[in-house]
Amino acid sequence: MEVVANITPSALREKIRSGEFSDNTSGLAPGFVQCNIVILPSQWAADFLRFCQANPRPCPLIACSSSPGDTGLAKLGNIDIRRDIPSYRVFRDGVFDVECGDIMDLWTEDLVTFALGCSFSFEEALMEAGLDVRNISEKVNVPMFRSNIPCESAGPFSGDMVVSMRPFLPADAIRAIQVCSRFPAVHGAPVHLGDPGAIGIADINAPDYGDPVNIRTGELPLFWACGVTPQVALENAAPPFAITHSPGCMLVTDMRNAELAIL
Repeated sequence: MEVVANITPSALREKIRSGEFSDNTSGLAPGFVQCNIVILPSQWAADFLRFCQANPRPCPLIACSSSPGDTGLAKLGNIDIRRDIPSYRVFRDGVFDVECGDIMDLWTEDLVTFALGCSFSFEEALMEAGLDVRNISEKVNVPMFRSNIPCESAGPFSGDMVVSMRPFLPADAIRAIQVCSRFPAVHGAPVHLGDPGAIGIADINAPDYGDPVNIRTGELPLFWACGVTPQVALENAAPPFAITHSPGCMLVTDMRNAELAIL
């Protein structure tokens, strides 16, 4: 179901809880922070926290559970993490198993939630600067790629960075870098500009996640660290059970983007 772009976060979460909305959240609830989600058994939580701390570009930690089994994230609003995301991914022994619209039947009192900053938050700032964010103007999910940029390991968690891509003309690319540098809590400045092959991407028109977008004559692809990176780390660590958001389907919070900006 299509929703209006300027819907409030709480209204959008209500639509998600009721099953009325199950699509990607890019461009929705402008002004508010969107988060990637990782949910793990408590015995895996400390190592994953260290992985986030060691890799703040792809895994900028915004909030986490106050204790195992807590379904809320008070810092981010009236959240029920079991049903406030449009689509969840379930991993078993590090292998993707299934996508689902809620995790009510999967929840246990041993689970810990991590909310990580998302590039959708800085897209608003890019548009306010007069830049065309192609995935929003074309109404698709942002293209995301597995790169060969290594993350720092922590315990069993390791892997290469996933990156998201948005194309710009050279002058606009410089402006985009300036704008996003003000938002280190939601991935910050790009990690690469130009040749996709230099970071291990064979085909810019075939993203590993999300949708391809048009790259026009004279435009350069810019690549940002992406919050899907933990899904690669989960594959490598192979915990017996883990849950994440589906790529592009974020937790939309009541926290304002302005709270994360460096002025």
